[in-house]
Amino acid sequence: MHESKILVNDVDLWYGDFQALKKINLDIKEHEILAFIGPSGCGKSTMLKCLNRMNDLVEDCRIEGEMLLDGEDIYAKNYDVNLLRKNVGMVFQNPNPFPMSIFDNIAYGPRTHGIKNKAALEEIVERSLRGAAIWDEVKDKLNQKATAVSGGQQQRICIARALAVEPQVLLMDEPTSALDPISTLKIEELVQDLKKDYTIIMVTHNMQQAARVSDKTAFFLSGEVIEADSTEKMFSNPEDSRTEDYITGRFG
Repeated sequence: MHESKILVNDVDLWYGDFQALKKINLDIKEHEILAFIGPSGCGKSTMLKCLNRMNDLVEDCRIEGEMLLDGEDIYAKNYDVNLLRKNVGMVFQNPNPFPMSIFDNIAYGPRTHGIKNKAALEEIVERSLRGAAIWDEVKDKLNQKATAVSGGQQQRICIARALAVEPQVLLMDEPTSALDPISTLKIEELVQDLKKDYTIIMVTHNMQQAARVSDKTAFFLSGEVIEADSTEKMFSNPEDSRTEDYITGRFG
């Protein structure tokens, strides 16, 4: 059995007076794909952003409880947030390549972490683009703007950009919701391939996607995790009737 990579213990989160997360407990194993499902506004993306402290940037956001990455509390006062964001990468809903070349997009993170050697950067760029299954499509276009390629290619460039700093965990916030079915399939295949090297947590509104790609699923409702179990069990024999109602499309 894989070790726990992330442990979330009794986490509550407030935006001002509004409590967005209530007593969240999750045990996320290494090299596991965990899907967060649930209706809009139920806390999925809020929980995802907690895992690399993106909620630090939100005014009036207050968090209680603990989140452990490899046994260390990422909300401890002396925890290095820059190191956290290197170890826990993020891929957003809409492809958001920087308005610069494909090469510079991928090299951006390594450069900010002090890598300046051209040969080293070239090696990282190729490895990351290969890791994101897009090297063959863009290897002759590395000096072109990343915004000039298709949406599906832009999203894989963003995944490559996240991989370039060698994270341990990848957070994906509905990474295919803005993409066509063929691009979606490529990203899903890529995610399955990446789990041998990374722990992946993915928010999705697409039940079929959760069923296809994830090992475990957590169902969120009104800021709570109603149920978290193996995807196979959740989709075939959920313990809570609310989970069944959501998965079968009775609400949400």
